[in-house]
Amino acid sequence: MNPNIPTPHINAPEGAFAETVLMPGDPLRSQFIAENFLENAELVNNVRGVQGYTGTYHGKRVSVMASGMGMPSIGIYSYELFNFYDVKNIIRIGSAGAMSPKLKLMDIVAGMSAYTDSHFGDQFGIRGNLAPCCSYELLHRAVEAGKKIGKEIVCGPIYSSDVFYDEGKNSAALQKLGVLAVEMESAALYLNAARAGKNALCICTISDSIVTGESMPAEQRQISFREMMKIALEIA
Repeated sequence: MNPNIPTPHINAPEGAFAETVLMPGDPLRSQFIAENFLENAELVNNVRGVQGYTGTYHGKRVSVMASGMGMPSIGIYSYELFNFYDVKNIIRIGSAGAMSPKLKLMDIVAGMSAYTDSHFGDQFGIRGNLAPCCSYELLHRAVEAGKKIGKEIVCGPIYSSDVFYDEGKNSAALQKLGVLAVEMESAALYLNAARAGKNALCICTISDSIVTGESMPAEQRQISFREMMKIALEIA
């Protein structure tokens, strides 16, 4: 018996989660995946309304649980899943804003590394700037899964910001460095995975663009997000 289970944030019993957990930010999206993609999905966590489910996908045991918004939130949930529930892989599936002019709405991006303005890494003794990396194995499998459904995944660096309404004007400098898109969670997830010796990957759908000012209508989001969800489930 693990004395850390249940945690202050997850009330699931030991063994309730599969080795791979998909993590959308939104609890309702977690519920959507469970109801539309998983068989025999069981609600295993609902503390603070952060819904977690475990079921099967094509015979594989898979879990899905929301991460909430921002690095502090995904930092808590991924830490507890990796270190207390013995989860091996966490795949973040979310939305991102395009920073590269090469990206279009509904493109799918995989974060090979995550630049950040966060101090999340300070706890690990890193005082300089860093850009933690994803699991190459998960990345490779995601690219191959995308090919099977005719969807190219654009791979490269992304930017995990601590600020949504950002007045810092960092975009131009990051674009010069080839950063593809901005989101708010992946750097913390990648750092927790590295520290725990586990695997993590962020797959995001481009829902808006800071380059063109475009944003994706709700009906288009549903179609594109389904493709991203299917890719993540195929590699789970």
